[in-house]
Amino acid sequence: MLLAAVAPRSFAEAAKPTILVVGDSLSAEYGLARGSGWVALLEQRLGREKIPATVVNASISGDTTSGGRSRLPALLKQHRPTHVVIELGGNDALRGLPLAMTRENLTAMTRAARAAGARVLIVGMQVPPNYGRRYGDDFAALFADVAKAEQAALVPFLLEGVADAPNADALFQPDRIHPTAQAHPRMLDNVWAVLATLLKH
Repeated sequence: MLLAAVAPRSFAEAAKPTILVVGDSLSAEYGLARGSGWVALLEQRLGREKIPATVVNASISGDTTSGGRSRLPALLKQHRPTHVVIELGGNDALRGLPLAMTRENLTAMTRAARAAGARVLIVGMQVPPNYGRRYGDDFAALFADVAKAEQAALVPFLLEGVADAPNADALFQPDRIHPTAQAHPRMLDNVWAVLATLLKH
């Protein structure tokens, strides 16, 4: 009877999810009070949902997909995540880096995470209209293309309901790039809509 009682707890501990978030300033609480960004809100939501998961926020402001790709192997080895959330690409666009490079880096990161046994969630981004419609369309599409090709989950646009909200100006910091704390619950909702399903499998 004692063994039967202990075994389920041991299994639950072994199966406890670890969610690794590899992102840029949108996930690193740039310009925000500590604990008010969407990743911190994710930890709180997991607690409310009674999901015993650990969240590791390895996001760095200003990071590109190249930076994330170079950092990921050590992060996978250190944290052994069950789920990897990749929120990178926006700075690639801001720096005018080739779309092919962004695509290649996202693909490599997804493959590395899957090879380490993790489920992958790619978080898409879009650029402002002044980048040109064709570039904007191609940039937005590459996240979906990589997710489909690599069988990863996808959040099409992290800032849906923020950047395109009627009161969008009020939801961004003065730089008009980084959302305010008021916007981060909606950003979490966008991620949670997909991540919650991923955590059940």
